[in-house]
Amino acid sequence: MVAYSTLKRVLEHDIRQQEARYGLINEAFHTRVWLYPQPTERVCLLFHGFTAGPHQMASLGQHFYRIGCNVVAPLMPGHGRAGTWDKANPPPLPTDPETYQKFGTQWLNLASRLGRRVTVAGLSGGSTLAGWLALEKSAQVDRAVLCAPYLSGSSKVIDLFVKKVDTYFAWAAPDGQVMPDPSLALGYSGFATPALRAVLELGQYCQQRVKQAPIAPTFTISSESDRAVSNADHRHFFAAALQHQPISWHILFNRVLDIPHTMMTEREGNRYQHLLNVLIQAFVESDLTWAEVEEIAYRMTQNRTFNAVVTDLGWQAKCSLAMPAMITMVDKWAIAVKRSAGGRSRLPRDR
Repeated sequence: MVAYSTLKRVLEHDIRQQEARYGLINEAFHTRVWLYPQPTERVCLLFHGFTAGPHQMASLGQHFYRIGCNVVAPLMPGHGRAGTWDKANPPPLPTDPETYQKFGTQWLNLASRLGRRVTVAGLSGGSTLAGWLALEKSAQVDRAVLCAPYLSGSSKVIDLFVKKVDTYFAWAAPDGQVMPDPSLALGYSGFATPALRAVLELGQYCQQRVKQAPIAPTFTISSESDRAVSNADHRHFFAAALQHQPISWHILFNRVLDIPHTMMTEREGNRYQHLLNVLIQAFVESDLTWAEVEEIAYRMTQNRTFNAVVTDLGWQAKCSLAMPAMITMVDKWAIAVKRSAGGRSRLPRDR
């Protein structure tokens, strides 16, 4: 076994030197680590989105480091490379889902040596990989957080296009012009569709696998303002996960918050970046089933405070200090309607 101090040095220095030899777009695309001098109780493994880089995970990574976790946010395979990329010379993104699977497994094994309990999280294609690990490596994953996972696109027509057509797709700026600045959050200004197909295939595998297999406790986060991925598939994934894993949560940000697909940072359009971090913290640190979350939220509709409800139920030890923020995002109206329509709680009465 390699000593922790040696592993820390490799992560903080050797990987950076190796990535520099690739020739990266700029500093933002290097693997990022936030490590304590010794292993921690929790370690977070964070995967950035398709064509982007580890800078997307900086806010979440720093948040979890501040609360005592070791954190690693690796550069995904084929991402962040400097070059003149275009239709004739597309960026070197993987076209085989197995590349991502091997990469995720290797980093999960490494993260397991940095802390006792591993949280995997990601955005978009990165959260697709986190979801795959939650399914295939459920014994190693303590918590999984899937931010806008790419299980499928927002349009079945686009999915069919990605599956069947080999072409080049250029990201477009709001005015319709191709974005020329590779230092923007997207990283590459475009990609060949077989590269996106690899992520789509991984997402569709997860959709089928979650109906059949155990899964680690998983928090799926969606936004009504997300025009890139299917929120309906997120709901179906959550419902299927709940059949195998009662500690499965799902939040759909209301359209009024205007949180985009690139939800990890304020720079990428999320004015509520801190709220997102706190919600994730609430999940990672709590041991509440979704039925228990709903029970707390329902009792709060009866003009009771969070602390009063949790005390009555005797669930203080199960709740993160961040849990009150999470409860504000739960759709209490929908829960009340479900209860009034005949749904019954299977939870214990007040103690």
